[in-house]
Amino acid sequence: MIDLKGCGTALVTPFKSDTQLDLEAFRKLIRWQLDSGIHFLVPSGTTGESVTLNEEEYREVIRTCVETAAGAVPVVAGAGTNNTAQAIHLATIAQQEGADALLAVTPYYNKPTQEGLVLHFSKIAESISLPVVLYNVPGRTIINITAETALRLAQVDNIIALKEASGDLGQVMQILNRRPSDFVVLSGDDSLTLPIMAMGGEGIISVASNLIPAEMSQMVDLALSGKWEEAKKIHYRYLDLMELNFIESSPIPVKYALSRMGKLEEAYRLPLCPLSDPSKKLMDQELDKLNLVSSGD
Repeated sequence: MIDLKGCGTALVTPFKSDTQLDLEAFRKLIRWQLDSGIHFLVPSGTTGESVTLNEEEYREVIRTCVETAAGAVPVVAGAGTNNTAQAIHLATIAQQEGADALLAVTPYYNKPTQEGLVLHFSKIAESISLPVVLYNVPGRTIINITAETALRLAQVDNIIALKEASGDLGQVMQILNRRPSDFVVLSGDDSLTLPIMAMGGEGIISVASNLIPAEMSQMVDLALSGKWEEAKKIHYRYLDLMELNFIESSPIPVKYALSRMGKLEEAYRLPLCPLSDPSKKLMDQELDKLNLVSSGD
C-alpha cells in the first residue's frame, strides 16, 4: 500500500513566456524537491493550474513527473473536475502514465449534494485501480465534504486519504476521531499543518514546499517523531511565507516567488495574471528576510 505520510508538494506547472509548458524547468523543480527530501509529489492539482491544461499537456505533465521521480517517491496526480465522467477519463490517463495515486477534488460550480459527492467519488474509485485521495477545499469549490460524508467515503475501497483544506478544525477532529485506522488525513493548509498533525493527522500537501521543500519536510518529520518544539520553530519561522502564498489567488504568489528564486519564469495562464505590485513588495521583503533570494536578484 502506498505511504502518503509526510510532506507532499502541490507542484506548480512552469510555463514559458508564451504560456507553453516549460518541461525542463519542471524537471529541475522536481529534482530539487527530491534532493530536498520531499516525501511525495502532486502534479496537476489546483496549484498546477490543471484546469488550463489540455489533455495532451495533462498527459505530458504527469508523464514528466513520473519519469523524473523515477520511483524515488510516490506521484499523486491531480485528476479532479466537476464532471464525473471526465474525472474518470483524467484518472485513466494518470494511471496509464504511471501515477501511484490520484487526488480528486470536490466538484465545483455544479454544487452536488452530500449524496452526490459520495456517488461521484465512489464512481471514480471503482473505475480505476489506483488509490484515491479526496480533496476538500470549499473556499474554491463552494461545497464542503462534511465529516459524515468523509467518513462514509473512508469505507470505500480504493479511497485511502483526505486532503483537508476546509479550515474547520472541529470538522477535522471529527474525522480524525472516527476514521478507519488506515485512512490518512493530510492538511491542505500549510499554516494548519502542525495543529492538524497534533490532533493526529499524518502530514501536508503543501504549496509552501515549492519554495522550501527541505524545511517543510523536516518540520513534518519532526512532528511525526513527536519533536513538537523543534517543529514549531520551523513553523513560526516560515508562517508569514505560508500565508503570503495566499495573499492573492494561488498559485500566483508562489510562482512569483519561484521566479525570484530563479526556478522558473513568472508566467501564468488566464484568467490568472501576475502578482500586483503591493503584493510583490510584501513577498520580496519576506524572501529577502528568509534569505531565499540572492542579493543580486
